[in-house]
Amino acid sequence: MTNSLENNRLTRRFDALKAANRAALVVYVTASDPDAETSAALLAGLPGAGADIIELGMPFTDPMADGPAIQKAALRALASGACMDRTLDLVRDFRKTDAETPIVLMGYYNPIDSYGTARFAADAAQAGVDGVIVVDVPPEEADELQPILLSQGVAFICLATPTSDDARLEKILKYAGGFLYYVSILGITGTATAAADAVDVAVQRLKRHTNLPVAVGFGIKTPENAAAVARVADAAVVGSAVIDRLAAALDAKGRATPDLLPKVLAFVADLAKGVHMARNA
Repeated sequence: MTNSLENNRLTRRFDALKAANRAALVVYVTASDPDAETSAALLAGLPGAGADIIELGMPFTDPMADGPAIQKAALRALASGACMDRTLDLVRDFRKTDAETPIVLMGYYNPIDSYGTARFAADAAQAGVDGVIVVDVPPEEADELQPILLSQGVAFICLATPTSDDARLEKILKYAGGFLYYVSILGITGTATAAADAVDVAVQRLKRHTNLPVAVGFGIKTPENAAAVARVADAAVVGSAVIDRLAAALDAKGRATPDLLPKVLAFVADLAKGVHMARNA
């Protein structure tokens, strides 16, 4: 049994943004980093700061595609007691006050497999999750997860990279839903920044192959970077740069300081201004 994504929050959000001729700002944070209470407050503040879509990282001990910033965030979260149940509880609590902002869980297959794929899909949908990105599930293995998520109305969001040729892209798009996530650089998160002209060429190519919105992530560090992406793509994804702001507002013992939320949300607001005004500049 399949379930349409037509009423999925991601579909509604991208349709609304397309009508307004602007791109989305997608903000990544790690669940329970540095603790559950701070994480919940940060999630609650992101939409007001200008985040159109939230990516919530599922903490894992071996985040192989992520750079040092997100690796450290995952370790902080795990040290604070993060687990899949607590991650889903964060989404449930967020939904008590925000029924519209899409939430995408991002991470690795091991925690999902340990939780149980069918149970994960059902509980994620019940909590209010709209999409899932699983970095280490390639198209060849997507049948283990994508149909189960789709049956619950949850999008299985796929990744494309600069090395995804037409044949590979066809396999990826067979399973993709919600949006297509273009990884603009080779390597781990939070490192190099892709050239704007290279991103432009890549997005144009991807759009010849799919009607899905195209989001671009990895290496977007500043409002200017985000604006450059937003001029050509449907969304700019910022993760490591946000996590860096959070980490800088921790005390010597890794605990949140009173400055953490204001500083992180102010940075998100700057990113949002760049993204939302990009096509009017």
